[in-house]
Amino acid sequence: MATLKDKTVFVCGNCGYDSPKWSGKCPSCGQWNTMKEQVIKAQPASAVQRQAASGTSMRTQTSLRLHEIETREEPRIDMRDNELNRVLGGGLVRGSLVLIGGEPGIGKSTLVLQTVMKLQNLKILYVSGEESASQIKLRAERLVDNASGVSDELKILCETSLETIYEQIKENRPELVVVDSIQTISTQYVDSSAGSITQVRECATSLLKFAKESGTAVLLIGHITKEGSIAGPKILEHIVDAVLQFEGDQHYLYRILRPIKNRFGSTAELGIYEMQQSGLRQVGNPSELLLSDSHQGMSGVAIAATIEGVRPFLIEVQALASSAVYGTPQRSAIGFDVRRMNMLLAVLEKRAGFKLGQRDVFLNIAGGIRVNDPAIDLAVITSVLSSSLDVAVDRTLCMAGEVGLSGEIRPVSRIEQRIAEAQKLGFERMILPRNNMHGLDGKKYSIELVPVQKVEDAFRAIFG
Repeated sequence: MATLKDKTVFVCGNCGYDSPKWSGKCPSCGQWNTMKEQVIKAQPASAVQRQAASGTSMRTQTSLRLHEIETREEPRIDMRDNELNRVLGGGLVRGSLVLIGGEPGIGKSTLVLQTVMKLQNLKILYVSGEESASQIKLRAERLVDNASGVSDELKILCETSLETIYEQIKENRPELVVVDSIQTISTQYVDSSAGSITQVRECATSLLKFAKESGTAVLLIGHITKEGSIAGPKILEHIVDAVLQFEGDQHYLYRILRPIKNRFGSTAELGIYEMQQSGLRQVGNPSELLLSDSHQGMSGVAIAATIEGVRPFLIEVQALASSAVYGTPQRSAIGFDVRRMNMLLAVLEKRAGFKLGQRDVFLNIAGGIRVNDPAIDLAVITSVLSSSLDVAVDRTLCMAGEVGLSGEIRPVSRIEQRIAEAQKLGFERMILPRNNMHGLDGKKYSIELVPVQKVEDAFRAIFG
């Protein structure tokens, strides 16, 4: 009988491609210096592998025509969290593998723990490779006022060995397994440290097979790298059924749960939470929290009607334009792309005639939320001009519109949802692109709609 030998492979840290030889450039993704050496321990063939080698009977799948395939509604688990249910597409699908990623300390473990504690009559195994049982208990007591609301079916396991985790799963037979985090789990069949490319890939693949064969939902928590991507090989995001990104600034209260991939729902949804001492609170109406009355009569503030995912809400765009003290003007933006801000400042100077070359410009999206909707362009240049002229924008006015390089106000998507949200919050006037008025019945809204076509038209309607 031949002696089994360990195998050495070189794995790309970016895409997960493996090769028996090292190369400076990955043949798959083309990245340089990403091939890392990994040692895979030799292991005897399993019973299934021996059956495959000997040609004995195994379960096979038969090809079917498309109309012969029967479809059924995927059974889902109600997470008792409206924001999380919305992002997942109606709940957690049984037998699915979901990955929640985010920066350290952003609140991933807090979100998952406070959610699973509310799931009554559901057997849950919470596996922690980062914290001790006492640390989890202290966090749970901080999140819940009394122990009566905590599920009796929730069990905590502090373990990093995948084989030991499977033993506990076999003993407890849970309906939901939480792994915090996937980078701390390792299997004995891979001779490398936990968190390495090979360990993360092998453990995730094994958990996926377990989830599909047993029908048990598995929720993974993962870290992200300095570049903002999920730590580990890129193949990890291809393995799982859904990838949810938990975003936010640790210095602000608000957190956003954004789906990057979802096989059982839409990736256009969005969940918003507010970080409090007692945990994360769901934000059902973000507009009321992101708007404040403290800026009444102050310049440099404009209200934009934006859409993140499929949810419309109104946000404050704050700007400060002042004389450049150090000679070279400074440009800074929080929650908005600074390159796009520079483009809008160039449009403001070239098309509207306002000289900002010798002025510092600072921009901030209130609440610490990052917005990528181009419809807030009009609010950005309005807030900058308001601060430069030191003239306040009417508090009952909001706006939506994308600004083009020639100074035109381009139409935006889902204008009816934006108008309805502004009307619900009591705004009296709304500036919007003229092209969005085609096919729009303005009579059914109580808010006054002011269509504009150029930047100068918008400024004339706002400042008179």
